[in-house]
Amino acid sequence: MVKKIRISIILMAVLSSVVFSQEKQLTKADNDFERFAFVDARKVYLKVAEKGFSSASLYKKIGDSYYFNGELDESVSWYERLISEYGDDMEPEYLFRYAQGLKSKRRYEEADRIMEAFYTSAGNDLRASSFMSTRNYLDFIDMQSGKFQLLKLSVNSPHSDYAPSFNHQGQLIFASSREGQNMTKTLHEWNEMPFLDLYSSDVIEGNGDLSAPKKLKGKINTKFHESSTTFSKDGKTVYFTRNNYSHRKVGTDSKGTILLKLYKATLDGNKWKDVEELPFNSEEYSVAHPSLSADGKQLYFASDMPGSYGLSDIYVVDILEDGGYGTPRNLGDHINTEGRETFPYISDSGVLYFSSDGHTGLGGLDVYISIQDHFNFSVPYNVGRPINGPRDDFSFVLNEATKMGYFASNRDGGIGNDDIYSFRQKEDLIASCKQMVSGNVTDEQTSATMGEALVVLLKDNGEEITRTLTDDEGKYSFEIDCNTSYLIRASQVGYSPSEELLTTNASLAEQYEVSFVLKQGILEEKEVEEGDDLAKLLSLEEIYFDLDKSKIRPDAEVELQKIIVAMKEYPQLRIDVRSHTDSRGDDSYNLRLSDRRAKSTIKYIIEKGEIDPGRVTGKGYGETELVNKCEDGVPCATKEHQENRRSEFIIVK
Repeated sequence: MVKKIRISIILMAVLSSVVFSQEKQLTKADNDFERFAFVDARKVYLKVAEKGFSSASLYKKIGDSYYFNGELDESVSWYERLISEYGDDMEPEYLFRYAQGLKSKRRYEEADRIMEAFYTSAGNDLRASSFMSTRNYLDFIDMQSGKFQLLKLSVNSPHSDYAPSFNHQGQLIFASSREGQNMTKTLHEWNEMPFLDLYSSDVIEGNGDLSAPKKLKGKINTKFHESSTTFSKDGKTVYFTRNNYSHRKVGTDSKGTILLKLYKATLDGNKWKDVEELPFNSEEYSVAHPSLSADGKQLYFASDMPGSYGLSDIYVVDILEDGGYGTPRNLGDHINTEGRETFPYISDSGVLYFSSDGHTGLGGLDVYISIQDHFNFSVPYNVGRPINGPRDDFSFVLNEATKMGYFASNRDGGIGNDDIYSFRQKEDLIASCKQMVSGNVTDEQTSATMGEALVVLLKDNGEEITRTLTDDEGKYSFEIDCNTSYLIRASQVGYSPSEELLTTNASLAEQYEVSFVLKQGILEEKEVEEGDDLAKLLSLEEIYFDLDKSKIRPDAEVELQKIIVAMKEYPQLRIDVRSHTDSRGDDSYNLRLSDRRAKSTIKYIIEKGEIDPGRVTGKGYGETELVNKCEDGVPCATKEHQENRRSEFIIVK
């Protein structure tokens, strides 16, 4: 008995030692993981998993160690285990990462089902919304594909080569972790690759190939990472990314992690000097991947600074005439999502190219195009194959004059971890979303199609965009924009007009059908007498005004357009516009306010409808004709007060 107890005690001590050692290893691995030393952390996590240990945290971190290293296909099995065994102990974010991993294996149908689950779980996540509004994304990518031809490039190394940029001196500058004579043997903990330096190669005209790379000279390269450059048009100023390392001192954030910053340098002969840090950098977040506008007045970059939507967002900052900088501006949720938006490139014509895993694509980072309209950018569009594939595709640059460009990818078949690819653009990209709406117009009583019926396309505020007549078969069609609300109105002489509200989605080439059934007569079916309210005869919504305002509201414009149609249909019709206020405010003020509202309504009908001014009269009645109990001193809800802020259209002839 004593012997058995002694053995048990020894066994418990051994097990305790194993568990303690295991916990110690995991603690170190977790610390490595938090410092983005993914490869070091993964070695420990895998050993723990091989011994049969499992937990949601362990599966998450193994999957993430692959995911954030661009090895999405390797992350799939770990995310599958996570979802299968710990689905109730899992953030929705892991559904998104799992879907991305599935795409890297070209398992798109499965990825789409996971994205549907992500949409259900993640609520108003921008990535989920983007997916749901572009369910035909593979069809669109097929339409977009084939517009680039990949060319041979001979400069890639067995390590990592990426972030190409033009220095406007006939050379391509790029980052590489290739080993050279003076190359430090230090490996970066993130992926166990040597640290990056900046190199230059002459561009060979015609085929886009590059000469043997040479390391940039001067103060620009250090023992830490340098990457992603952008140059002024004269080639004498460069903005570039570097680890937080200035004046031979390395800086870290509060967790001890070395982040990324932007720097500026000037060219002196063939050497770079006067390296200075940009003022909007921080110890606590990364700022990286610059791209300078053609006029040198704006600098685009990626950052995870406070206020970002996701893991990294694209920003722009003004470069002032005195050499200073404005306040960085986020490009907004048209461009940025909760995922990674990074490596912006602004072309000479102001077109934005960037990489993202937040917008719907083929997997990993895909390259997107967005057109600039004044200060805003359009909804981005995937540039398609062969630029994009199931792995990470990024740091796209294009010479719009020669149609030659470069990008980087970690796709299969490359020489190193990341490789640079050259291309020639053969066709223009689809960079704007166009859709169609069509339908027919028929008679309610006979069901006969109605030729030469008028169909008008209006903005949702009632402003006319265009009009057309139906053909002999009663059909019409309009080309319309995506993500836009429209009002479509059909009318015919002797018939009551009909209209429908249409709100479009973001899917390219979507076709909507909106048909109309018109009822004979507009006023004849009802007994009309002088003193009747035309709005009630036409079953219009009330014409309301905002509190203390006389401006025509968008919803009011829709109803006023119906009044205009009736007056055009019946040239003998004359109306008296009577405007009313609620009881709040001074009596005399309300009388003046209602008069302004009446005049605003009359002006709209006359000017927008091109109606003879002699057919429209009116005045304001203030609060003298309330339609409910809401007199002075009577407590009423806002909605009740609004009922009194109205306009009536009384038939006088």
